[in-house]
Amino acid sequence: MREAPPLRRGLKAAFALGSSAESIVLTVTNGFLLLYYNQVRGVPADWVGMALAAGLVVNALFDPMVGSWSDRTNSRWGRRHPFMFASVVPAALLFWAVFNPPAALDHLGEAVWLCVVNVLLVQAMTIFHTPHLAFGGELSGDYLERTNVMSWNMFFLWMGDTAGWLLSFAVFFRATAAFPNGALDPSRWPVFSLTVAAIILGCLFISSWFTRRCIPYLPVRAPETPKFGGREFLRDLGRALSNRSYVVLLIGFFFPSLMSGIRNGLWIYTATFFWLLTNDQISFFVIGSFAGYVFGAFAVTRLHARFDKRWTGMAAIFVYCVGPATPLALGWLGVMGPGTPGLVVILIAFSTLQHAPYSIMTTTIYSALTDIADENELKYGIRQEGVLFSTRTLFAKVDQAIGTALAGWVLTMVAFPAKAVPGQIAPGVLSGLAAAFVLSTLPGLVAVVFYGMLRVSRESYGATQAALADRRAAALVATPVADAPPRQPA
Repeated sequence: MREAPPLRRGLKAAFALGSSAESIVLTVTNGFLLLYYNQVRGVPADWVGMALAAGLVVNALFDPMVGSWSDRTNSRWGRRHPFMFASVVPAALLFWAVFNPPAALDHLGEAVWLCVVNVLLVQAMTIFHTPHLAFGGELSGDYLERTNVMSWNMFFLWMGDTAGWLLSFAVFFRATAAFPNGALDPSRWPVFSLTVAAIILGCLFISSWFTRRCIPYLPVRAPETPKFGGREFLRDLGRALSNRSYVVLLIGFFFPSLMSGIRNGLWIYTATFFWLLTNDQISFFVIGSFAGYVFGAFAVTRLHARFDKRWTGMAAIFVYCVGPATPLALGWLGVMGPGTPGLVVILIAFSTLQHAPYSIMTTTIYSALTDIADENELKYGIRQEGVLFSTRTLFAKVDQAIGTALAGWVLTMVAFPAKAVPGQIAPGVLSGLAAAFVLSTLPGLVAVVFYGMLRVSRESYGATQAALADRRAAALVATPVADAPPRQPA
């Protein structure tokens, strides 16, 4: 068996760059699709929410299917890279298309366009990101090095989030006298969407191309493993769901994803209409996200070494639930408002309490999923990074689908007007908006309980690795060969 060379920073960066594209897509679509179709194009908010939620059933099946398919693929490009390369051009084209519906469509037609094109976009992103995350999970077998790889991934997620943020608020949607929130100006969207689509294409291709040299050192599908098919897909799902820690993460991930989806859909409304921020002021929130992600990237490995993954995840999700909602709670109670001295600085400081725990929480999940893949290899003789990491890509869509649908429902319930003007919204409507944002904390807190049930630990990792090493040693003694194979069967 060929021993893989040490993981260099350049390789980690090339891998993580692929997540920058995912983050840009999530930042822009989660933050702007509801605003764009409702406030710019005039489509009713509940229609937009239903259009985004309609594809969730497709996503729920497609994500683990892609993961299972990549787990069982053998090719000269390995198990993951054929999928990664195949998604590059479709993902970029579909991103542009979702923000450019044909001019002849009425509001119903635009809602249908959004539903169909967005479903195709998220499937294209799944084809890249489920195998991509699985590939990252295969890069190291070390308990803490896995955390380090995924912390690089989270830092590049921040870079993508920041790029989407700055392109949105500081470049293309800068405030003018006519449009204090430039995102409400219809003329700016075509060039913006084309630019972001080009960035997505570049990030996906570069990540795929410059990580291909790792392929000879990664696990391959063992010869006796059946190829992908319907029956094997269902078996893969059953094997994944038989792992208690995986089910705990699955349920635990759902609730904060639901919370995040609601908040992402409502945040731009609260910033623009509740706090009366201009786009120039909103662009400074990148300071809070930078501080949060940098802290998370550098702290998470140390936190796992000191407190292990379960306790780190529990603390991170609690802060992630409570911290970002605090300013809106104070605003709802009348303690804070648009005239509060130093408002922007206060809000940026609290935004750090969103991004730092999110970075730590997500890195913890990624690292734990790789440990769970070891447990399933020991139990079933097959590695399932693809199926297991489909959890992450699936619940990113829960953010957008169910969460945004609920956000659209909230806007309808509080009678938020289409094509609204900042400063001219009734106080009762704004109070309802703030209340909904604060109450979204509740599903997130449920996840804290489930994270407490996680059994993945340094001790369980050590026992699993020892058992796997014994099995592999026994297999080598039973079937001696003249020259060891260049790859490790999964």
